[in-house]
Amino acid sequence: MKVLVTGAAGFIGSHTAERLKSLGHQVQAIDNFSSYYDVELKKLNAKSLSEKGITVEKVDLRKDDLSKVIKEDIDYIFHFAAQPGISTTSTFDDYFSNNFFATQRLLDLFETFTKKPFFVNIATSSIYGLNAIMTEDEAPKPASWYGVTKLAAEQLVLAYSRRGLLKGTSFRLYSVYGPRERPDKLYTRLIDCGLNNKPFPLYEGSEKHLRSFTYVQDIVDGIVSVIGNEAVCNGEIFNLGTEEENTTATGIATVEEILGSKIIIENKPARPGDQSRTCANIDKARKLLKYNPQTSLKVGLEEQVKWFRNNFMK
Repeated sequence: MKVLVTGAAGFIGSHTAERLKSLGHQVQAIDNFSSYYDVELKKLNAKSLSEKGITVEKVDLRKDDLSKVIKEDIDYIFHFAAQPGISTTSTFDDYFSNNFFATQRLLDLFETFTKKPFFVNIATSSIYGLNAIMTEDEAPKPASWYGVTKLAAEQLVLAYSRRGLLKGTSFRLYSVYGPRERPDKLYTRLIDCGLNNKPFPLYEGSEKHLRSFTYVQDIVDGIVSVIGNEAVCNGEIFNLGTEEENTTATGIATVEEILGSKIIIENKPARPGDQSRTCANIDKARKLLKYNPQTSLKVGLEEQVKWFRNNFMK
């Protein structure tokens, strides 16, 4: 089958593109190589994909002519492209245009297709709000522009499914970590600070935050399980994560244990909209998709430290 991966030079998108290729699928990969974080990391990811036979095309979903890039021969779209995270430097328009408007432009294109791809929307636990501990059937209460716009994009895709315009599903991901994690995210930053003797910015109260830290390959297991389960997935939302909870303090201690050194902590004011707890309820994914994450926090972080050393400590 031919699959399209948007945001393919990013963290989870690149891993998913690789997995799909390894499963024998033809992968078309696109990314806008946004400067939200260091473009060199995206180029590094794209290079890794290129070595596996996947070329990442530079495409901006918000303004490029998508009909010249995306043809009717694709069977699946895995839509990762988004403005991620909670950032004081990102405007509402950044979140709206990248998360909602870009998704709408894809759907507008697909509406013109006779053969419509199965739309796999990649969403986030931030949709649930400050305490992401709910099932897929409970009302979300997003508390950030990121969560609000990702919820809007998710519902846009599902609206098309409800109207019978295409088939699709949405996966809400929980606190993903591992090799290629963005430099602004917890563990890449911790590892960088620990190895390079730099202060780590710890936001007030965040050391007590509980997270379902989920290793990236466990997340990819859930995402690709949609293939062959289209009838079960169509119109549905699934949480993907681990049921194991760890505090940020535990995460810091685990990285310190792996590195064999203490990390310098620099205390910062609390961030508005930051989640105090995430705990993935994955009963639905376990039952319908046989989803079963296995990687412990320490094992996953050992892989991430190895990746960081190999790529940034030469």
